[in-house]
Formats: sequence, C-alpha cells, structure tokens
Amino acid sequence: MKFLKKLACAAAVAMSVAGGANAATVMNNWVFNPVGTGFSAGQTVNEYLDVNGNAFIQINPTGGSSFSFTEHAVFNIVQADSNGALFPVNYAGGNITAIFEATGTGNFSGAFTFTGGTIKMYQNPTNGQYGSTAGFYGANLGNEIAVFNVMAGGGGLVDASGSPTNNGQVSVFAQADAGALDAGYFFRENGDDLSAESVMGFAFTNANTIGNPTRRLVDEVACQFAGYTGSGCNGTDYANNPGNFFVSNNGQFKLAEVPEPGSLALFGIAMLGAGVMSRKRAKKA
Repeated sequence: MKFLKKLACAAAVAMSVAGGANAATVMNNWVFNPVGTGFSAGQTVNEYLDVNGNAFIQINPTGGSSFSFTEHAVFNIVQADSNGALFPVNYAGGNITAIFEATGTGNFSGAFTFTGGTIKMYQNPTNGQYGSTAGFYGANLGNEIAVFNVMAGGGGLVDASGSPTNNGQVSVFAQADAGALDAGYFFRENGDDLSAESVMGFAFTNANTIGNPTRRLVDEVACQFAGYTGSGCNGTDYANNPGNFFVSNNGQFKLAEVPEPGSLALFGIAMLGAGVMSRKRAKKA
C-alpha cells in the first residue's frame, strides 16, 4: 500500500511537471473494430481494452539478490472499458487475443523491470478457441493485427522467491512503429487509421501466483510456448518452484501517442500512476 501511495504521488508530480502537452498524449475515445472492417463499424474505446490471461515465468539467479527472467504469456481481450459489449458476441468472429514474450532483470524481495520483448495481438474469426489446444492455448490464431515492441522499463515488485507480490501491479510499456498495426482495426476519434502512425501501448495488470495450473495450461504455455522441459513436460506432475511458476493476470491495455524522447521516462511514470488510480476506481465501483 505504501508503494502504491508513493507511486500515485510520483505520478501526480510527473504529470504536473510534464504539463498539459504530455498529459494529452493518452488516447481517449479512440475506435477499435475487432473484425477489421473499418471505422464506421467500430466501437469507441473511452480508455482501455480489458485483458486477462496467464504467464509462465522462468527465473535465473545471477548472483547475490539479482536475477534475470523470461516470461511467456497468453491473453484474452473480450471487451473495452468493462462495458459488457463483448467482442465475440457483438462482432461475429471478433475474438481478440494476444501473446507476450519478454525478458528482464530484478532483485529478490525488491523490484523487477523488463528489458525487451514483444506483444502480438490476433483477431480469430473462429469463436471459442481461446483456452484450447490449438496454437498456444488458442491465443495466437487467426490474423495477426498488431505487434508492439516492449521497451526497457515497467515491471513491479517481487517477494523473496521472485514471485510478484500478491495482487501486485505489473506494468509494460511498448511501442508499435508505423505499419505494425493492421489497417481497419485501430482508429483515432476522427477516423484516421492508426496503422499509418507510431503509437505507444501500456499494459497494467494485477499478478497472482497460480498454485495449481491446469495440465492444459502447463502443456500449452510452459512446454510448447516457452520451450520448458522440466517437470510437467516429461510425463511427471508439474509444480511451481522458485525457478519457474505461473501467474494469472488481469488488467488494462491503453494507447497513447509517442512522446518526445526526453519526456518518455517521465511519461511512463505518469502512465503507471494512472494505471494504479484506475484500478482503485474500479475496486470502489
């Protein structure tokens, strides 16, 4: 709680110092069309896309309290702004999923941060495949509609074993260069297609360790996606341990314009604070 209060204060200071120009770079009321048929048939996104999924994390101690890690995750994206207008229901074949691959470093009983990776989003025209054995847990099927490159930074707090603190906040900052978004899916409020621009992506999720991941989750995400060959992938039962474990994630994915290079770090702090505050508002609702 103290960490969140400090973070919110830091974000408020950052926003104040950055001024109106940087604060305005967060995109509100942009339009998303889950089936890629253009602006007019899209849904206005006031603030964020809802994301939920699971991640497999492998930790490698590097001396003292330090470690490096790799993360492989699968996500389902079913609505925007928690508005109940579900994409598969309201847009036939509009299942939106994502896969996440990243590396990073951290300190036990301290903080971790990402050093790089990718977020790939997919539109699957076949309903109900997320969570299946197709592809990687059904998360990388259909049309690849966006690729974001994970930037250095973000992260969160971990306990003595390297697991995210209970219900901890994890942040990811990424960028999609012009051409990395497919045409017909992402639009500005005025109808301009964002596929011709470079945009930022910010993910804020809760993270909780999964004590007993399902056999399918282990097979699909750890053994296949992450290439893990330990317990659970060789005919034995899987069990989390300090070197590898599963976490569940749920949160938000936001878009923003690319800020000036000199203000990028400051903007990231402000966005992280905004993610914390939006989670608090959601809990009170």
